[in-house]
Parts: sequence; C-alpha cells; structure tokens
Amino acid sequence: MSTVLVTGGAGYIGSHTVQELLKQGTKVVVLDNLSTGHREAIQTPYFYEGDIADHQLVQEIIERHQIESVIHFAAKSLVSESIYQPELYFRENTMKSCAFFENLIQNEVKRIVFSSTAAVYGIADSNPISETASVLPVNPYGESKLMIEKYLHWVGKAHDVKWIALRYFNASGASIDGVLGEDHEPESHLIPLVLQTALGQREGISIYGNDYPTTDGTCIRDYIHVLDLAQAHIEALKALQKGEIQQNIYNVGTGSGYSVSDIIDKAEQVTQRKIAKRIGSRRDGDPPVLVADSTKLQEHLGWQPHYSDLATILQSAWNWHSTHPNGYKSRIRL
Repeated sequence: MSTVLVTGGAGYIGSHTVQELLKQGTKVVVLDNLSTGHREAIQTPYFYEGDIADHQLVQEIIERHQIESVIHFAAKSLVSESIYQPELYFRENTMKSCAFFENLIQNEVKRIVFSSTAAVYGIADSNPISETASVLPVNPYGESKLMIEKYLHWVGKAHDVKWIALRYFNASGASIDGVLGEDHEPESHLIPLVLQTALGQREGISIYGNDYPTTDGTCIRDYIHVLDLAQAHIEALKALQKGEIQQNIYNVGTGSGYSVSDIIDKAEQVTQRKIAKRIGSRRDGDPPVLVADSTKLQEHLGWQPHYSDLATILQSAWNWHSTHPNGYKSRIRL
C-alpha cells in the first residue's frame, strides 16, 4: 500500500485508523489542525499541524511524500453545535473539504475514502437502515456531510476520482492496547458519559425518555467498535487501490443494537461500580431505534466486525477511561 494521507489523524477515529494502518506496514502522513484532535494521539512521525484548506501546505505534503491516497476524517462533529452555528459546519466541513478535494485532484491524487455519517439519514422510517434509505438530514452536521458526498459524486464523474464514503453509526470503544481512546471536549457520547459517572466525575447519567416502544423503553442504537470502523476504512482504501471499486457508499454498523439501559447495566458489570442514573424527558428528534444494515459492505469488501460485542466495547473503553481519567492530558493514573 502506497503512502496514505490521513486528515484528522489526531482525532478519535482517525488515530485508531492510523494505528491499524501502521500495524499493516503502511507509511502514514497525518494532517490535523488539533482543534479537536490530540497531539498525544498521533502515531506516526510524519505529522503536519495545519488546515486541509491550506492549499500550499497540502500541495507540499503531496509532493514531499508522494501521496496517492487519502482517508479524510477532518471535520466538526457536534450535532448540537451545528444547530446553533450552521455556518461553522458548512464552512469547516463542506467548503473546506471541497477545496481540499480540488487540491487533491489538481495534484493527481484521485483515491479518497471519506468518513461520512449515518446522520445523513435523519429520522429513518425503517430499521435496519440500508444505503437505499432516504437521505433527509435533520441537522446541519448531517447536511454538511451529505453535501460532501454529492460533491464527490459529481467531481468523481467529471475527473475520474475513485472514492468511497462510509456512513457509520455510533463509534465506541478504545484500542485494545490501551494507548488510544475517546477524549472529546465537550463530551456528548453515551458510553464515555456513563464511564465518567462510574469514575465519579459526573453525579449521574441522564436517560432521555424511558417510554419508547422498545424492550425496556429506552432508545436503541447500533454501536460499532472503533477498531472495526478503522478496518472498514482500510478495506475501502484497499478496494480503491486495487481498482475493484470506482465510487460507492457503505453503512458501517453491526446490524443489531443496544439500548441505553443495556449500556448502563453492562457498564456496571464491567466497572463493578454502581452508576447513578436519572430519567428525563425525551429529546426532540430522537427515534426509538437506529440500526445499520451493513450487508453491502460485507458483501463488497468482505468486512466483518470483530470487536463490537458490548462486553469488548465497554471493557476497552473502561481500560482507557480508568487509566486516563482526564483524557490524553492525564498525569495521575487511577
């Protein structure tokens, strides 16, 4: 595999993907502005701190390292923030990605794996969700990613760009070796919030509604281990490099889901600590169930999840959070 440029390679999913690429002997170059990523998470000696829209920097990286393929993670990803600052998300995600891709094309880099999101589906009317489902985002974050997919579709046709977009569901877990994990500010994901509660860093975890039409009344989501997600990106890249696929979109998920109560109950078992919880009212726009249909990915690329059972997800996440109570800045180990 030729040298790969990974944008956002200091972030949660990006850093895990870089780690897996390095294990397979790939030379990886990371470009990240560190606005949400962490310098401590960078796994490669080839790191550039900068913006994807910096035309000169990107061109220098391509020429210096003879880049032929790109995995593009760099993006803003807080749904609530996108609602209050839509202009930020369309600028940082859509406009900068388009400028970045244009730069790649001008420099004859025409193999791109794009990290998209299941947020492009909005509130799906059926589960599991397949790639043929309607794409009707309900927030600017999802819309900004969908616009990038559409851009890739048209420039791909016009300029012979080979690309794959991966729409993934709830990324979770941490590296098995405990080196990498989830560290967001602010934190909005359920599993880190639950584990922070177990550590005593939060008074309790809020459950937004327990009257949904599910087995226990709480929402169900498809949780995909970050290592399985990383491998999906690598398999997509390999398919592009072999010329097996020209353009395509794939869901990445397990095809089954866990409820909020399932997560809390299992976390109590893994941590051997009682986790305080409180029941709140439903949040607007929260569907009862969101589960991926990843049949297409499995059939086309031979991808299978290996780490996405709930016990492995939570144990790996707990290993990270319990030894990094303050994320990558931790100096005191519990």
